Order: sequence, then C-alpha cells, then structure tokens
Amino acid sequence: MSPIRTRAALLAPAMVILLFAAAGPLVIVLIYSFLTPGDYGGVIWDFSTDAWFGVLAERDFFTEELSWADAHLMVFWRSIKLSLMTAFLSLIIGFPTAYFIATRPRGSRDVWMLLIMIPFWTNLLIRTFAIMELIRNEGTINTVLIAMGLVTQPVQMLYTEFSLLVGMTYVYLPLMILPIYASMERIDFSLVEAGYDLYATRWQVLRRVIFPLVKPGVVAGSILVFVPCLGAYVTPRVLGGGKQLMLGNLIELQFGQLRNWPLGAALSLTLLVIVMVALIFYVRAAGNEESAHG
Repeated sequence: MSPIRTRAALLAPAMVILLFAAAGPLVIVLIYSFLTPGDYGGVIWDFSTDAWFGVLAERDFFTEELSWADAHLMVFWRSIKLSLMTAFLSLIIGFPTAYFIATRPRGSRDVWMLLIMIPFWTNLLIRTFAIMELIRNEGTINTVLIAMGLVTQPVQMLYTEFSLLVGMTYVYLPLMILPIYASMERIDFSLVEAGYDLYATRWQVLRRVIFPLVKPGVVAGSILVFVPCLGAYVTPRVLGGGKQLMLGNLIELQFGQLRNWPLGAALSLTLLVIVMVALIFYVRAAGNEESAHG
C-alpha cells in the first residue's frame, strides 16, 4: 500500500467522526433554518427564508410591513456588550494575578495555580448559585452593607446586567489567567531589570517590555472568555431571572416555549458567525505577533 493510501486509511476514522459529529449537526441546523416552522414545534419541509429575516427584522401582524426586530437587536447588543465587558474585567483582574503567580518562587507557583483551578472542579450551576447568594437582596453583601449602616435597604443587584457581569467574570476568569500566565512564565525577567536600569518607570516597563511579550496570551485569554460568554446560558438564566436575555437564552426560547425551530436555527448560526469572526481576529493577531518577532 502506498504511503498516501496508508495516511488516508489512518485519517479515515477521524474524518468520519468529524463529519458526523461536527459537520453533520451543523448541516441539519443549516437546513432547518430554511424551513417553515410547524404549528406545534418541529418544521414543515417547505423552503422559506423567513427565519433569516426574523433574525434582524419582524413583520407586522396586521400590515405585513417589515421593521427592525428591536427585541433581537437588544439581545445581540447586550450579549456582545457584556461579553466584551467580561473579557475586559477579566483582563484587569487576571493580568496582575498572572504576574503575581509568575513572579513567585517556582516551588510555590503550583500551589497558586491549584487555587485558580479549583473552581473548574465545581459544577457551573453551583458556582452561579454561589454568586447569587452573595448579591441577592438577602445575601451576604447586602447583609454586611446594612449591618455597617452604609445603606438602609438592600441594593438591587440580582437580575440586572451587573449581576450577569459579575457572574460571568467569576466563571470565566480562570480562562483569562491561564494563557497570560503561560506567556508570562516564559519571560526573561532580566529584560525587566534592564528596563529599570535604563531609568524606565514601572508603567513604561509594563507597556514597553512586559505587555508586548505576553500579548499572545492576552489575546488568547480574551478570546477564550469572549466566545463562551456570547453563548452563555446557565449564568444569564439564573442571575438574569429571565429579564436579561442573552443569545443562548434567546435560542433556547425559540426551540422551547415559542417552538420556532427555524428561527432558533438561524440565531444559532448567527452566533456561530460571530464566534468565527472573533476567532479570525485571534488568528490574525497571533499571526501578526509572530511576524513581528520573526
């Protein structure tokens, strides 16, 4: 058997798995997005593009006029905004955390990384309920604030965009810390000392020396946080209480209560496109970084 046929035979099982486990469901979703919704769920096998129009537009029930789907656009905007804010807040917290761990003695770094990884050992729903216990009206934070006399009545934090931001930052923060730490651990800190020897300030050393060296980790961490935030379902469902829908909740709503499977499929593919754009940005940024460093 020729080497080409041998390689093809070895790759065949993996290709079959990818075809049926990855590409197959996507093809089904794509087909469903061009069908007509059934009266009680499911689809009718009549070709229609109404689902794709329904992603960004809606038809008036009486006049049949098309207008912007304000509810969908609001969910899109909220999802992208909160995902970007979560990535930014995770970076603000994760960067100094990774720097702290990377500058510890080598023997104690594993202990600090273990503390970062422990939340991953806990179910996502349990972690979300833990945040809920902290910020609800009768929760820990409000109880402390009232006991200290800082407020006279509970501060409404739950079921707001603030609660979603806090919850998603807590859930996805390790995904920001790990790639930044991986990049920072490889830094030759003699370069930092050289910067100080050249009378650079701490800010200049951070901006001119440390940040360019860990930029691939920052970009990777931002993508790792941004992408799952876009499709988050559990955290917005629990902390948003159905009042702060995000894309994952909107998709579930179409397949569940509204029983509009074609629109749910179209929204799912729209989310996939947004994720692909984010990944293309990451690949291009990583490629530019490699070109800049030879």
